[in-house]
Amino acid sequence: MDNFLELCRSRRSIRKYTRQPVEQEKIDYLMRCALMSPSGKRINPWEFFVVKDEAKLRKMSLCRTMGSGMFKTAMAGIVVAVDTSLTELWMCDGAIAAQNILLAAEEQGLGACWCQIYGREADASTGCTKAEEVIRQAVEIPENLTVLCVISLGYKDEERKQYDLEKLLYNKVHNA
Repeated sequence: MDNFLELCRSRRSIRKYTRQPVEQEKIDYLMRCALMSPSGKRINPWEFFVVKDEAKLRKMSLCRTMGSGMFKTAMAGIVVAVDTSLTELWMCDGAIAAQNILLAAEEQGLGACWCQIYGREADASTGCTKAEEVIRQAVEIPENLTVLCVISLGYKDEERKQYDLEKLLYNKVHNA
């Protein structure tokens, strides 16, 4: 990417992936970017769980009725979990780290998609009431951590148009 604006224009939620495995070097790069995320008072309440096991990814695809199907074809996933006892800013810190992962994935030529877990209900077919329970069954997450979101990763098997700069919601910007 030539500049940050072009990176932001190109980064779109990708929900279909090829069967090409995601190289460990790219996962390592995403994790370095996540670990450099801003955090209030540098408390760093987040922890990241990289999932490459296909059976676990397919279990993750069932965590919600809608919005988690991309894990059916994802070749990797990242669980963003936070220790909510460390700071009241845990949700912000976790979301910033997730955004770093999403932008870094685009820069590395990968597709990615955020799936909200915190506060979401599970697909009834799982026998769980909360999406977080499904993720905990698929991935060993320590009890002291809360799952904020999961991010699917893989090489893109769909193309999405870049954002059109002329159609941005400029009416949402105010000079105060």
